Amino acid sequence: MHEYDVVLELLLQQTASRTLLELAGAPIVQWLNIELPEVQNTRVDLLGLTERGVLIQIEIQSTNDPTMALRMAEYCLRIYRLHGSFPRQILLYVGEQKLQMDTELTGPDQSFRYRSVDIRDLDGEQLMQSDHLGDNMIAILARWRDRRKAVERILTKIAQAGEAERQAGLYRLLILSGLRRLEEVVEQEARKMPILNDILENQVLGREFNRGLQEGREEGRQEGRQEGREEERQQRLKDQRQMLMSLVQMHFSNIAQLAKERADAIKDPEVLQSLILKVVAAQDEEEAKQILLSSSRAASRKKREK
Repeated sequence: MHEYDVVLELLLQQTASRTLLELAGAPIVQWLNIELPEVQNTRVDLLGLTERGVLIQIEIQSTNDPTMALRMAEYCLRIYRLHGSFPRQILLYVGEQKLQMDTELTGPDQSFRYRSVDIRDLDGEQLMQSDHLGDNMIAILARWRDRRKAVERILTKIAQAGEAERQAGLYRLLILSGLRRLEEVVEQEARKMPILNDILENQVLGREFNRGLQEGREEGRQEGRQEGREEERQQRLKDQRQMLMSLVQMHFSNIAQLAKERADAIKDPEVLQSLILKVVAAQDEEEAKQILLSSSRAASRKKREK
């Protein structure tokens, strides 16, 4: 799973109520299990329930997938099999290219359709009016006349948040900004705000962010090059483990040993990155502990299945 997927899912689940209202037309009062039991294990991005009992499925996509309509139809039937009702399906497109995916499948006696939304059709100004930081951060992907000014306003909102929210918010914004190639703009504007510049200067977070920038700049030149990739992967794991420990020791010191055990056991940088984002989003130590324990149980389950 891409890092931006994790960030957007967390924001939509936690603090992006206005964005959800724009997409679904109704508040989500309960989030449901996203694993759909089947011959092959299928995972949807988000599946929620409105107060009227309507199922809402949201898929996040950054590229044009010619098989998207088929994928959505398969999700629809599996959700129906699991919950006994059809969901309202929404594809949230966050990519740079023009949205060009079919939203219908038709046959002699069949008809299927889902709704697609280009996030640039959402009004960034409206999302900035929200009291929820999640909406404010998602606004970086929405429609704006002046993106640099938008970045400045979003960073101002982050700077006004509590200490833990500031660190998590800046980290998430840096990831989302990559979808619009605004990483350097975010860094430049953040450095103008002392309280955010201190976070950027953090040894671990700064190194991880700068590594991401460097990878982005050299992506074309590095394509197809195998030499050094394993060393790079190991360095990334080392940085991420340090990042997780830094975050846990700062906010949830009582579970530092558990966090270290989980970090040491994870060998995939993307899996560890996902865990970091979830821990950053935890509201308290008990929630962070449950996230770490859940991650451990999931890893054990996968090992048994193999």
